[in-house]
Order: sequence, then structure tokens, then C-alpha cells
Amino acid sequence: MQTSPPPLQTNDKIGICCPAGSVNAADMEAMYRQIRQWGFNYEIGRNVGKNFFKFSANDDDRLAELQAMLDDDSIRAVFFARGGYGMVRIIDRLDFSAFVQKPKWLVGYSDITCLHNHIHSNYGICTLHAHMGSGYQTEKRDETSTKSIYDAITGQHQSFLSGTHALQRQGVCQGQLIGGNLALISDLIGTDSDIDTEGKILFLEDVGEYRYNIDRMMWQLKRSGKLDKLAGLIVGSFTDTQDNEIPFGLTEQEIVYEKIKDEQFPVCFNFPIGHQPENIAIQIGAEYLLSVSDDAVQLQTMPIG
Repeated sequence: MQTSPPPLQTNDKIGICCPAGSVNAADMEAMYRQIRQWGFNYEIGRNVGKNFFKFSANDDDRLAELQAMLDDDSIRAVFFARGGYGMVRIIDRLDFSAFVQKPKWLVGYSDITCLHNHIHSNYGICTLHAHMGSGYQTEKRDETSTKSIYDAITGQHQSFLSGTHALQRQGVCQGQLIGGNLALISDLIGTDSDIDTEGKILFLEDVGEYRYNIDRMMWQLKRSGKLDKLAGLIVGSFTDTQDNEIPFGLTEQEIVYEKIKDEQFPVCFNFPIGHQPENIAIQIGAEYLLSVSDDAVQLQTMPIG
């Protein structure tokens, strides 16, 4: 049974944490402004705006910052400043005992996929796949995506519409929605953060990958059985995809379709999830209804109970 963190109330405090890559402090101002407009308070972690080579800080300091926010009862949600790389270096050292007793919304995506999957598989607590710091900036902002974060953390019903695609497969399915960044999901197979996909709706997105590498990762999912017994598949954006001098020969959508063409579950493509302004908030582990038809794709949360 999946547990959803309690909805946030006016004046609740949100922690801002940087457990992976570094972020420019000035780039966070738009997020802080939005949090204030929503009526919440916030506490900025000590690593936000700092850098240590590729990371915001060394492993011990990043671990300590996130651990403190997981353990602090006064913090009712944690918003991550940036993904990048680094969560896998600290995930096995985190103590989730206090978090399990008093769950709170953990909000981020990309490298944070590691944390989302780990919590879903080991503790059955919903987390939120959604924009981080830069996603609130004017030039990268999408109002629907921003509002979807507020709706999710305040416990409101969510329903999203998306366009159709030539490779989609029609159908209706219901199940827990899980997934995230393709590279992270592939890397976590066989670890304590791996996910069981049977009977669930899986969503995938990625950024900056070569097409041959997308193909390799999709074969990893197929060969490990992750695509065999899905309830449905949502393919988000593959942003800034690259190709070699000698082309791979398939688009990223065709690469995915090739691996699931003999299955029967509904599939949609180009859904607004990923490294782009249109990145709607997805409650990982929550129950969703997916409908794929000739006219539109609809994804909506199901009532608890």
C-alpha cells in the first residue's frame, strides 16, 4: 500500500536542498518567490549556491544537508535545487526512519530519480517528480507545470491532456505511476533502488543522450523484464538528443516503440514530462488513470481508497 505525504497548509515550511550538482544562488530566486506567493515559508540548505568540483559539496556535506531536512519535523516538504549527478553516491547512507514515520513531499527530477525509485521500492511513500530551481525562471517557466506542483503538494485532483502520436497504442489502464529519467532507471537495475514495474504505468524521459545509448538503455529495460508486464507506458521528452556522424537510423520514439511493439498495453509519446518547460508534476507511486485515444491522451489521479 502506497502512502501519500500530508498536504501542505499555509505557512508550512519547505526545505531547499542541493544533494547533487551545484546551482547558482541567483538562479534560485524565482523558486523562492513562487514559494512565498503560494503562502509557504522556506529554509535554504547550506549547500545551495556552493560548489565542489562537479557537486554542490562533498559527499558528507551533501548527505548531512539532506539528512537534516528529512529528520526535521518543522520542514513539511523538500524542494531540490538541481539534479546533475551525485544522489547515487549518498543514497545508501541516508537514514529514512524519521521520514517513514512522518513523510513529507520530496520534489525534483532528473538525478533525483534515484531517490524517487529508492523510496518507492523500499518504503512505499509517494514522492513528486517535478521542476527544480531553474524551472521557475521566466524564460523556462510553464504555468501549467508550475501550478501542477502546487496542486500535488496541497492534495488536489490532477488531470492532464496531451496530443496524439503516430506510434501510440490506444487503450485505458490504471495503476501506480512510476519512472523518471531513463539513464537513472537503467543504472539502478539490480540495486536496492530498483523498481518492480509489473502492473504499473511506467514513464520515461531523458536529456542530451546519443540515440545509440537510448537504444542500449531500452534494451536493458527489455532484457531485464521491465517492459514485460506494464499496465501502460508514458514516453516523455527526449531533449537535445544527439546522433553520431553515421546516423543511428531511428528516432528516439522509434527506438522505444521497437522494444514494446509486440505488447498490448496503451502507450503514448511526447507527453509533457522531462527536461523542458512543460514538465508536469507526477506523484510517483500514486494511482493514475491513463487513456489513449485517437483524439487525445489523458492522465489523471485516482481518488485514494
